[in-house]
Amino acid sequence: MAARYVLSRSGSQFRFVLKAGNHETILTSELYNAKGSAEDGIESVKKNSALDERYERKDSSNGKPMFNLKASNGQVIGTSELYSSESARDGGIASVKANGPTAEVDDQT
Repeated sequence: MAARYVLSRSGSQFRFVLKAGNHETILTSELYNAKGSAEDGIESVKKNSALDERYERKDSSNGKPMFNLKASNGQVIGTSELYSSESARDGGIASVKANGPTAEVDDQT
């Protein structure tokens, strides 16, 4: 199966996740108050995910590698899971770069 953005509702708010072809979540958005804002977030990921300079590589508070994808204005538009190593994190970034620009939206709202 191809990678996809899954747009869903959480109570009165909306979020999306980018799932790789193997169904693993590779990027999670913040919660949005409006569906249109979440859809704009998906478009921002599509636009920015191919650009290496948009990735903030860092460690979580417990020391596990992770990354944030940021828009051109510096705002975080997606956050990764926690990885076991820096090389695994770099693999996650490669997956977002490969899948983010072209993945279809699966609207489950």
